[in-house]
Amino acid sequence: MADMATRKVTVSLDDGVLAFAEQAAKATGISVSAWLAKAARREAVRTGFRAPDPADCRRAAEEAALRDEAELVAALEDLRAQG
Repeated sequence: MADMATRKVTVSLDDGVLAFAEQAAKATGISVSAWLAKAARREAVRTGFRAPDPADCRRAAEEAALRDEAELVAALEDLRAQG
């Protein structure tokens, strides 16, 4: 597997889940962090998650920005109309 950029995050796990993850990670010779990352990836694939297309994300962000701008213009017009 190619090296991927990682972020440090805080995750809350109940004691039983943490113990299971620690035992499973030890049994496979990897860190708990690596084991949890693999488990999360497997579950995402199993449940049909698909990463969004970056072009779709950009388009959605641009559309949201245009809606925000239109809302701001409308609000300013309302304020001006009120005097």
